[in-house]
Amino acid sequence: MLSSLTTNFIGRLKASDQAAWFELWETFGPVVRAQLTRWGKGRIGSETVRDLSQETLAALSESIDRFDPTRGARFSTWLLAIAKHVLGDEMDRRMALKRGGRRTFAELDESWMAVSPNAQADAAYEAAVFRAKVEAAIRLVQKESDFLDFSIFGMRVLEGKSGKDVAAAIGTSEPTVSRRLAKVRDALRQRLAEVIATYSFTEEEREEAARNGLLITPKQDPGVADDAMFDEAIGEIYHRQMELRRQDQAARLV
Repeated sequence: MLSSLTTNFIGRLKASDQAAWFELWETFGPVVRAQLTRWGKGRIGSETVRDLSQETLAALSESIDRFDPTRGARFSTWLLAIAKHVLGDEMDRRMALKRGGRRTFAELDESWMAVSPNAQADAAYEAAVFRAKVEAAIRLVQKESDFLDFSIFGMRVLEGKSGKDVAAAIGTSEPTVSRRLAKVRDALRQRLAEVIATYSFTEEEREEAARNGLLITPKQDPGVADDAMFDEAIGEIYHRQMELRRQDQAARLV
């Protein structure tokens, strides 16, 4: 069963809510561009990748009215199928030009909306989609948090500094660092649960956080180990996502 957050988000897209479309592309655009680059295997340049990523968004907007998430496809499969369709159209166009003919635009095959072994993405792509969700949750918490609280979280978790070093850097005590860090961590757990629910069409997707070492709902008597594992997993995911962002930005400047 779809969550109310998922249903609401799909409804916003179908209603042409520009904020929802921006949110979608801000979160997953780099993942789609990286996937298009991988598929292109050097046959398409960065400028073409940028164009195709925009065409992917256009194709999404044109097909959203026919989208039925209850048929069992993962959210990531939706993005992947549209991007693959757009890239296939581009490659067909190039082949047609070589032969001196015209390209015929292919209809988007919507069979991908049902669960199929032929529509599954590889592990690297799925991991990238999940990291994008985590980054989206971090961005939300950063906007909502007190500046000092999030700065402590950034130094402690995202930069990997010790509690002692963070306390010295901002001129406070280690217990204060721990207390402020816990406040941001709790907010991130809540936002992460909401982001995952928003972009999850299947139970498998809703269980992604636990599989990636992120205990969103800690045990009744949470120990230091739970929080430390959560922080470590967040830090690793964040750094990998930032590397993807850096690569994406570099490609866009070429």
